[in-house]
Amino acid sequence: MRLRALLETDALGLRLLGGGDELDRAVRGVMTTDLRDPSRYLSGGELVLTGLAWRRGAADSESFVRILAGAGVAALAAGEAELGDIPDDLVLACARHRMPLFAVHESVAFATITEHVVRQVSGERAGDLAAVVDRHRRMMTSGPAGGGPDVVLDLLGSDLDLRAWVLSPAGRLVAGPGSGGPRLPADVRARLAAEHLAAVRGARRGPYRVVVGGTTYSLFPVRGGGRAPAAPRDVRETVLSDWLLAVEADAGDWPAERLDLLQGVTQLIAVERDRRDAARTVRRRLAQEVLELVRTGAAPAEIAARLRVAAPVLLPGLGAAPHWQVVVARVEWADGDVEGGPVAQSLLEEILVDPLSSGPEPSDRIAVAHTGGEAVALVPLPSVSAEHDGSEGGLAADALLEAVRAPLSAGLDDDGRLTLGVSAAVHSAEGLRGALEEARHARRVAAARPGRVCAAGHQELASHVLLLPFVPDDVRRAFTARLLDPLRDYDRRHRAELIPTLEAFLDSDGSWTRCATRLHLHVNTLRYRVGRIEQLTGRDLSRLEDKLDFFLALRMS
Repeated sequence: MRLRALLETDALGLRLLGGGDELDRAVRGVMTTDLRDPSRYLSGGELVLTGLAWRRGAADSESFVRILAGAGVAALAAGEAELGDIPDDLVLACARHRMPLFAVHESVAFATITEHVVRQVSGERAGDLAAVVDRHRRMMTSGPAGGGPDVVLDLLGSDLDLRAWVLSPAGRLVAGPGSGGPRLPADVRARLAAEHLAAVRGARRGPYRVVVGGTTYSLFPVRGGGRAPAAPRDVRETVLSDWLLAVEADAGDWPAERLDLLQGVTQLIAVERDRRDAARTVRRRLAQEVLELVRTGAAPAEIAARLRVAAPVLLPGLGAAPHWQVVVARVEWADGDVEGGPVAQSLLEEILVDPLSSGPEPSDRIAVAHTGGEAVALVPLPSVSAEHDGSEGGLAADALLEAVRAPLSAGLDDDGRLTLGVSAAVHSAEGLRGALEEARHARRVAAARPGRVCAAGHQELASHVLLLPFVPDDVRRAFTARLLDPLRDYDRRHRAELIPTLEAFLDSDGSWTRCATRLHLHVNTLRYRVGRIEQLTGRDLSRLEDKLDFFLALRMS
């Protein structure tokens, strides 16, 4: 608003004492002060209201006005209640510094002026921001020139003093204020996501009001695909994939205009959500093609050729061929009315992203397909040493769900369940079929456990489980290959005879002397070979469980 508009509002009781040629200055805020130096609280563009309590003598006026002018204040309004008239020294000081000066009648409270200015400025800002949001929405609808949701969140902060963040349903930060802006701790994000999912499943009408750590947040659903809030479809189809906008404010007291503005912001973010989802189409297709080849028993060379195509897309800039892990997930609803495959696919694309990362970029390295009721993710890992089997590092089953268990449990409510299995890493096309079956079997192990969200990894497929008749042959082969392939590869390169050494050591019941005699080796040479076996496999041949695993692997190979 302009100074001229204030002067023309009779209810404010303002009288112009100087600066008539500056009345087109814009007012961006209001501040009441009687400090001798209020500069630390000024940001420019304010109408400063003062009762003149800072003035002890005529010389004080010059210093006070000089400080206001240096801070970029729009105008000064002095109350007449304290001195009756505005001192001439203040009028002269304002004239010297080209500072518009108003006298405030003693019958008008500063609170009346403050309320009027705040209402007018907020309304103008909201109108300006609404226009920006509308323009930004049109830009994003026609192409990627809009700059993403971060731009709009920065506008909310700068123009409406609203701190806001876009979160995934698992609590991952998708977008937030720019550099230097306030950060939202991981535990707060997880709590907000859980409250949001619980509200959606409870069919509450948004925005949802949540208090976390004494701070009030309003949560606005971000619904993709242009869906209206009351879209006639089962909410369970999208509850685990739709984003949310978390605003640090209580929207319960907002006027309809501001609520409409925030709804417009969510629609703008939804456009970006749909665009990023569409960008996953290529990766989904690659995963689907590889999965079909693996499932139908295609030749390893054909699968390897497809992997060579997939690797540059999933790991741009990575020169070496990666290792791969397979993750299988299933979302099941009690009544069976909602197909779980697409839900699990969207969910895997979310939880396979590091919860501590922000933005969309990490998801560009994930390819997820769905078939039937399950989703299968093909996860590339950077190459590891050729002398290791890739089982160290990579994805760990329970760690994937640790940060997202609470939000997802809220979204699944009392009628849904998520089970997840993770394979060991494999470094060739030949290992993918075994990895797929291993991940599926691990998921079945997770399904046997209690809880809404459960996971199991390849480490939990203990050797005694492999003796059970229902375990698929591919799982047995994967187990054997994971233990023995590193030793075979090493023997092939170095002629080290680690496999014969392992067999002899087990046949000798772990006796160093008997084994060394049997192999015609010095005991120190035997100890070196056994140490190399342990180093390559990550096992300890002094442990009974590891001895049993090696014994079974050798018998099944």
